[in-house]
Amino acid sequence: MGQLEDMQTFVRVVDAGSISKAAEHLGVAKSAVSRRLAELEQRLGSTLINRTTRRSSLTDAGRLYYERALRIIDDVDDMNAMAASSETSLAGRLRLAVPLSFGLEHLSPALNEFSDQHPELILHIDFSDRRIDLVQEGFDLAFRIADLGDSNLKARRITPIRLQVCASPDYLARHGTPLTPAELQHHECLAYESSGSVFPWKLLDRAGREHVIDPQARIVANNGNFLCDMAVAGRGIMVSPTFIAWQALARQQLVPVLPEFRIRPLNAYAVYPQTRFLSQRARLLIDFLVAKFGDNPYWDQNL
Repeated sequence: MGQLEDMQTFVRVVDAGSISKAAEHLGVAKSAVSRRLAELEQRLGSTLINRTTRRSSLTDAGRLYYERALRIIDDVDDMNAMAASSETSLAGRLRLAVPLSFGLEHLSPALNEFSDQHPELILHIDFSDRRIDLVQEGFDLAFRIADLGDSNLKARRITPIRLQVCASPDYLARHGTPLTPAELQHHECLAYESSGSVFPWKLLDRAGREHVIDPQARIVANNGNFLCDMAVAGRGIMVSPTFIAWQALARQQLVPVLPEFRIRPLNAYAVYPQTRFLSQRARLLIDFLVAKFGDNPYWDQNL
Protein backbone atom coordinates (compact mmCIF):
# COMPACT_ATOMS: atom_id res chain seq x y z
CA MET A 1 0.00 0.00 0.00
CA GLY A 2 1.58 3.29 -1.17
CA GLN A 3 1.51 6.64 0.57
CA LEU A 4 -1.20 8.01 -1.75
CA GLU A 5 -3.49 5.11 -0.85
CA ASP A 6 -2.77 5.65 2.86
CA MET A 7 -3.57 9.32 2.35
CA GLN A 8 -6.88 8.44 0.67
CA THR A 9 -7.73 6.10 3.55
CA PHE A 10 -6.98 8.85 6.07
CA VAL A 11 -9.24 11.30 4.20
CA ARG A 12 -12.05 8.76 4.13
CA VAL A 13 -11.72 8.22 7.91
CA VAL A 14 -11.97 11.96 8.51
CA ASP A 15 -14.95 12.35 6.19
CA ALA A 16 -16.80 9.35 7.63
CA GLY A 17 -16.12 10.41 11.22
CA SER A 18 -14.85 7.04 12.40
CA ILE A 19 -12.65 4.13 11.37
CA SER A 20 -15.58 1.70 11.36
CA LYS A 21 -17.68 3.87 9.03
CA ALA A 22 -14.70 4.44 6.75
CA ALA A 23 -14.13 0.68 6.57
CA GLU A 24 -17.78 0.18 5.65
CA HIS A 25 -17.58 2.79 2.88
CA LEU A 26 -14.33 1.32 1.55
CA GLY A 27 -15.61 -2.25 1.74
CA VAL A 28 -12.64 -3.49 3.80
CA ALA A 29 -12.15 -4.76 7.33
CA LYS A 30 -11.94 -2.24 10.16
CA SER A 31 -8.59 -3.72 11.18
CA ALA A 32 -7.19 -2.98 7.70
CA VAL A 33 -8.17 0.70 7.96
CA SER A 34 -6.69 0.92 11.48
CA ARG A 35 -3.46 -0.63 10.24
CA ARG A 36 -3.16 1.76 7.29
CA LEU A 37 -3.78 4.74 9.54
CA ALA A 38 -1.23 3.54 12.10
CA GLU A 39 1.37 2.97 9.37
CA LEU A 40 0.79 6.47 8.01
CA GLU A 41 1.19 8.03 11.47
CA GLN A 42 4.32 5.98 12.11
CA ARG A 43 5.80 7.10 8.80
CA LEU A 44 5.02 10.74 9.61
CA GLY A 45 6.05 10.46 13.25
CA SER A 46 2.90 12.31 14.30
CA THR A 47 -0.58 11.48 15.60
CA LEU A 48 -3.21 12.59 13.09
CA ILE A 49 -6.40 11.37 14.76
CA ASN A 50 -7.43 11.09 18.39
CA ARG A 51 -9.36 7.80 18.66
CA THR A 52 -12.24 7.29 21.05
CA THR A 53 -14.76 4.46 21.34
CA ARG A 54 -17.48 6.66 19.84
CA ARG A 55 -15.80 9.06 17.39
CA SER A 56 -12.47 10.19 16.01
CA SER A 57 -11.22 13.78 16.06
CA LEU A 58 -8.34 15.47 14.25
CA THR A 59 -5.23 16.70 15.98
CA ASP A 60 -3.75 20.03 14.86
CA ALA A 61 -1.23 18.12 12.74
CA GLY A 62 -4.06 15.97 11.38
CA ARG A 63 -6.07 19.01 10.34
CA LEU A 64 -3.15 20.45 8.39
CA TYR A 65 -2.39 17.07 6.82
CA TYR A 66 -6.05 16.59 5.85
CA GLU A 67 -6.18 19.95 4.03
CA ARG A 68 -2.97 19.21 2.13
CA ALA A 69 -4.02 15.62 1.43
CA LEU A 70 -7.29 16.80 -0.15
CA ARG A 71 -5.40 19.06 -2.53
CA ILE A 72 -2.93 16.32 -3.48
CA ILE A 73 -5.66 13.72 -4.08
CA ASP A 74 -7.66 16.20 -6.13
CA ASP A 75 -4.57 17.08 -8.20
CA VAL A 76 -3.93 13.39 -8.91
CA ASP A 77 -7.57 12.85 -9.89
CA ASP A 78 -7.38 15.93 -12.11
CA MET A 79 -4.27 14.65 -13.88
CA ASN A 80 -5.84 11.24 -14.36
CA ALA A 81 -9.04 12.77 -15.73
CA MET A 82 -7.14 14.96 -18.20
CA ALA A 83 -5.01 12.03 -19.37
CA ALA A 84 -7.93 9.62 -19.77
CA SER A 85 -10.05 9.61 -22.87
CA SER A 86 -13.79 10.08 -22.39
CA GLU A 87 -14.16 6.92 -24.48
CA THR A 88 -12.19 4.88 -21.97
CA SER A 89 -14.23 2.41 -19.92
CA LEU A 90 -14.49 3.58 -16.34
CA ALA A 91 -13.56 1.42 -13.37
CA GLY A 92 -13.90 1.70 -9.62
CA ARG A 93 -16.71 2.45 -7.20
CA LEU A 94 -19.33 5.19 -7.43
CA ARG A 95 -21.71 5.71 -4.49
CA LEU A 96 -24.94 7.49 -5.40
CA ALA A 97 -27.94 8.74 -3.41
CA VAL A 98 -31.04 9.20 -5.56
CA PRO A 99 -34.68 10.15 -4.82
CA LEU A 100 -37.02 7.17 -4.75
CA SER A 101 -39.64 7.84 -7.45
CA PHE A 102 -37.40 9.71 -9.90
CA GLY A 103 -34.62 7.23 -9.29
CA LEU A 104 -36.66 4.10 -9.91
CA GLU A 105 -38.61 5.36 -12.90
CA HIS A 106 -36.05 7.46 -14.78
CA LEU A 107 -32.55 7.17 -13.33
CA SER A 108 -32.66 3.36 -13.21
CA PRO A 109 -32.85 2.86 -17.00
CA ALA A 110 -30.24 5.58 -17.51
CA LEU A 111 -27.87 4.02 -14.97
CA ASN A 112 -28.38 0.63 -16.59
CA GLU A 113 -27.33 2.11 -19.94
CA PHE A 114 -24.33 3.86 -18.37
CA SER A 115 -23.32 0.63 -16.64
CA ASP A 116 -23.44 -1.22 -19.97
CA GLN A 117 -20.99 1.32 -21.38
CA HIS A 118 -18.64 0.89 -18.40
CA PRO A 119 -18.82 -2.76 -17.28
CA GLU A 120 -15.95 -2.38 -14.79
CA LEU A 121 -17.75 0.39 -12.89
CA ILE A 122 -19.21 -0.59 -9.51
CA LEU A 123 -22.39 1.31 -8.56
CA HIS A 124 -23.65 1.53 -4.97
CA ILE A 125 -27.04 3.24 -4.96
CA ASP A 126 -29.25 4.42 -2.09
CA PHE A 127 -32.87 4.93 -3.24
CA SER A 128 -34.47 7.21 -0.67
CA ASP A 129 -36.15 10.59 -0.26
CA ARG A 130 -34.35 11.21 3.03
CA ARG A 131 -31.80 14.00 3.29
CA ILE A 132 -28.35 12.49 2.75
CA ASP A 133 -25.16 13.82 4.36
CA LEU A 134 -22.78 13.09 1.50
CA VAL A 135 -19.57 13.49 3.49
CA GLN A 136 -20.64 11.65 6.64
CA GLU A 137 -22.16 8.76 4.69
CA GLY A 138 -19.42 8.50 2.07
CA PHE A 139 -21.41 9.27 -1.09
CA ASP A 140 -19.77 10.61 -4.25
CA LEU A 141 -22.94 12.17 -5.64
CA ALA A 142 -26.54 12.79 -4.68
CA PHE A 143 -29.41 13.70 -6.99
CA ARG A 144 -31.88 16.19 -5.55
CA ILE A 145 -35.07 17.76 -6.82
CA ALA A 146 -35.29 21.18 -5.23
CA ASP A 147 -34.43 24.84 -5.21
CA LEU A 148 -30.98 24.37 -3.76
CA GLY A 149 -30.04 26.54 -0.81
CA ASP A 150 -27.27 24.45 0.75
CA SER A 151 -24.05 26.45 0.43
CA ASN A 152 -21.99 23.44 1.52
CA LEU A 153 -22.64 21.68 -1.77
CA LYS A 154 -21.68 22.18 -5.38
CA ALA A 155 -24.37 21.36 -7.90
CA ARG A 156 -24.94 20.86 -11.60
CA ARG A 157 -28.40 21.04 -13.11
CA ILE A 158 -29.51 17.84 -14.81
CA THR A 159 -33.01 18.62 -16.09
CA PRO A 160 -36.07 20.75 -15.27
CA ILE A 161 -38.83 19.28 -13.12
CA ARG A 162 -42.24 20.63 -14.09
CA LEU A 163 -45.35 20.34 -11.94
CA GLN A 164 -48.97 19.94 -12.96
CA VAL A 165 -52.29 20.33 -11.14
CA CYS A 166 -54.37 17.37 -12.28
CA ALA A 167 -57.26 15.06 -11.47
CA SER A 168 -59.12 12.16 -13.04
CA PRO A 169 -62.06 12.87 -15.39
CA ASP A 170 -64.22 10.80 -13.04
CA TYR A 171 -63.39 13.00 -10.03
CA LEU A 172 -64.12 16.19 -12.00
CA ALA A 173 -67.40 14.77 -13.30
CA ARG A 174 -68.52 14.04 -9.74
CA HIS A 175 -67.19 17.16 -8.00
CA GLY A 176 -66.95 19.78 -10.73
CA THR A 177 -63.90 21.48 -12.23
CA PRO A 178 -62.36 24.37 -10.25
CA LEU A 179 -62.04 27.56 -12.29
CA THR A 180 -59.88 29.56 -9.86
CA PRO A 181 -57.18 28.61 -7.35
CA ALA A 182 -59.46 29.67 -4.50
CA GLU A 183 -61.98 26.99 -5.50
CA LEU A 184 -59.38 24.32 -4.74
CA GLN A 185 -60.11 24.94 -1.04
CA HIS A 186 -63.51 23.30 -1.56
CA HIS A 187 -62.15 20.18 -3.23
CA GLU A 188 -60.66 16.96 -1.95
CA CYS A 189 -56.92 17.22 -2.45
CA LEU A 190 -54.02 14.79 -2.36
CA ALA A 191 -51.00 16.32 -0.64
CA TYR A 192 -47.32 15.47 -0.63
CA GLU A 193 -45.61 15.48 2.75
CA SER A 194 -41.88 15.71 3.42
CA SER A 195 -40.19 15.76 6.84
CA GLY A 196 -43.60 16.13 8.50
CA SER A 197 -44.65 19.18 6.45
CA VAL A 198 -47.31 19.48 3.77
CA PHE A 199 -46.18 21.98 1.16
CA PRO A 200 -48.60 24.71 0.03
CA TRP A 201 -49.50 24.94 -3.63
CA LYS A 202 -48.22 28.12 -5.28
CA LEU A 203 -49.92 28.87 -8.59
CA LEU A 204 -48.90 31.72 -10.89
CA ASP A 205 -51.44 33.43 -13.11
CA ARG A 206 -50.63 34.92 -16.52
CA ALA A 207 -49.74 38.25 -14.91
CA GLY A 208 -47.20 36.52 -12.67
CA ARG A 209 -49.26 36.93 -9.48
CA GLU A 210 -48.86 34.09 -6.98
CA HIS A 211 -51.87 32.34 -5.46
CA VAL A 212 -50.99 30.28 -2.39
CA ILE A 213 -53.30 27.42 -1.46
CA ASP A 214 -53.09 25.21 1.62
CA PRO A 215 -54.75 22.07 0.25
CA GLN A 216 -57.57 20.52 2.26
CA ALA A 217 -55.96 17.12 2.02
CA ARG A 218 -58.06 13.97 2.09
CA ILE A 219 -54.95 11.85 1.65
CA VAL A 220 -51.40 12.86 2.65
CA ALA A 221 -48.37 10.75 1.69
CA ASN A 222 -44.63 11.03 1.25
CA ASN A 223 -44.61 9.20 -2.08
CA GLY A 224 -45.67 10.77 -5.36
CA ASN A 225 -46.39 7.50 -7.15
CA PHE A 226 -48.94 6.53 -4.49
CA LEU A 227 -50.62 9.94 -4.77
CA CYS A 228 -50.75 9.58 -8.54
CA ASP A 229 -52.45 6.19 -8.19
CA MET A 230 -54.98 7.76 -5.82
CA ALA A 231 -55.64 10.59 -8.28
CA VAL A 232 -56.21 8.11 -11.11
CA ALA A 233 -58.64 6.28 -8.83
CA GLY A 234 -60.65 9.49 -8.47
CA ARG A 235 -59.71 10.32 -4.89
CA GLY A 236 -58.94 13.98 -5.46
CA ILE A 237 -56.88 16.73 -7.10
CA MET A 238 -53.09 16.64 -6.87
CA VAL A 239 -50.01 18.63 -7.80
CA SER A 240 -47.65 16.15 -9.38
CA PRO A 241 -44.23 16.30 -11.01
CA THR A 242 -44.78 15.45 -14.64
CA PHE A 243 -42.08 12.76 -14.41
CA ILE A 244 -44.57 10.85 -12.22
CA ALA A 245 -47.90 11.73 -13.87
CA TRP A 246 -46.75 11.79 -17.52
CA GLN A 247 -48.11 8.40 -18.54
CA ALA A 248 -51.47 8.91 -16.79
CA LEU A 249 -51.75 12.32 -18.48
CA ALA A 250 -50.86 10.84 -21.88
CA ARG A 251 -53.56 8.16 -21.43
CA GLN A 252 -56.02 10.81 -20.18
CA GLN A 253 -56.42 8.92 -16.92
CA LEU A 254 -55.54 12.34 -15.49
CA VAL A 255 -56.28 15.71 -17.05
CA PRO A 256 -54.83 19.15 -16.28
CA VAL A 257 -56.73 21.36 -13.86
CA LEU A 258 -56.47 25.17 -14.02
CA PRO A 259 -54.37 25.02 -17.21
CA GLU A 260 -54.12 28.82 -17.43
CA PHE A 261 -52.12 28.78 -14.17
CA ARG A 262 -48.65 27.36 -13.76
CA ILE A 263 -46.40 26.26 -10.93
CA ARG A 264 -42.83 27.47 -10.86
CA PRO A 265 -40.67 24.50 -11.95
CA LEU A 266 -37.95 22.89 -9.89
CA ASN A 267 -34.78 21.26 -11.17
CA ALA A 268 -33.04 17.93 -10.73
CA TYR A 269 -29.44 18.49 -9.63
CA ALA A 270 -26.37 16.37 -9.14
CA VAL A 271 -24.74 17.63 -5.94
CA TYR A 272 -21.38 16.93 -4.32
CA PRO A 273 -19.33 18.45 -1.48
CA GLN A 274 -17.36 21.63 -2.12
CA THR A 275 -14.31 20.01 -0.56
CA ARG A 276 -14.25 17.32 -3.22
CA PHE A 277 -12.79 17.29 -6.69
CA LEU A 278 -15.37 15.70 -8.97
CA SER A 279 -13.95 12.37 -10.09
CA GLN A 280 -13.93 11.38 -13.74
CA ARG A 281 -16.49 8.66 -12.95
CA ALA A 282 -18.89 11.18 -11.46
CA ARG A 283 -18.24 13.83 -14.10
CA LEU A 284 -18.91 11.47 -17.00
CA LEU A 285 -22.08 10.17 -15.34
CA ILE A 286 -23.39 13.72 -14.95
CA ASP A 287 -22.50 14.54 -18.58
CA PHE A 288 -24.33 11.40 -19.66
CA LEU A 289 -27.49 12.30 -17.71
CA VAL A 290 -27.52 15.92 -18.89
CA ALA A 291 -27.29 14.72 -22.50
CA LYS A 292 -29.93 12.02 -21.97
CA PHE A 293 -32.60 14.16 -20.27
CA GLY A 294 -31.85 17.71 -21.44
CA ASP A 295 -34.09 20.76 -21.14
CA ASN A 296 -37.07 18.93 -22.63
CA PRO A 297 -37.02 15.45 -21.06
CA TYR A 298 -38.89 12.65 -22.76
CA TRP A 299 -41.67 12.58 -20.15
CA ASP A 300 -42.65 16.17 -21.07
CA GLN A 301 -42.48 15.87 -24.85
CA ASN A 302 -46.02 14.64 -25.50
CA LEU A 303 -47.82 16.61 -22.79
